[in-house]
Amino acid sequence: MQIGLGIALYSQRQYDDAVKALARATDLAPLDPFPYVFLGRVYNVSTAQADEVLKRLQRFGELQPANAQAYYYYALALWKGKRDQEQYASLDEVELLLKKATALDPGFADAHLQLGILYAERHNYAEAIDQYRNAIRSRPNLADAHYRLGQALVRAGDKAQAQEEFEVYDRLHKQDVVESEKERAEIRQFIYNAKEP
Repeated sequence: MQIGLGIALYSQRQYDDAVKALARATDLAPLDPFPYVFLGRVYNVSTAQADEVLKRLQRFGELQPANAQAYYYYALALWKGKRDQEQYASLDEVELLLKKATALDPGFADAHLQLGILYAERHNYAEAIDQYRNAIRSRPNLADAHYRLGQALVRAGDKAQAQEEFEVYDRLHKQDVVESEKERAEIRQFIYNAKEP
């Protein structure tokens, strides 16, 4: 029930309340990974209750040490959640957690992408490029990875290859926009049809 409530609140853009409901769901079923994954996703939008969420995501990793998502969401919560509160996490710890996630699941594109972003922030473009390429190998249609790879290649001096990545990004981004609009139209049509007697 708490998971459903959290998802419903999230869909209504009540992000802080969604975080509270999903945190309660993790307490009610601490071994179920499902509420933790939703909590990790919602927490990227709303960093309310940072300390409470961090405790729960840390518990997720302790209870499920073979789950790559546990390390991934805990790393993101440490890294991005604390920024809003002017408390910065140790980037070394975030890097270690993301590396654990990619070691457990080498095809975890989002973890590779975030690791690449971390390396780029440290101006370590060679490592960032490797991680972006790993993300793209795992999920070729990950537009953000192509864009960020292009940026890293520019900084590394490979402007020709960077331009190719920017072109791929443009194509994928346009596809994403078209698909999103199609989904919205289908939802509007479904609602319209549901109102008909």
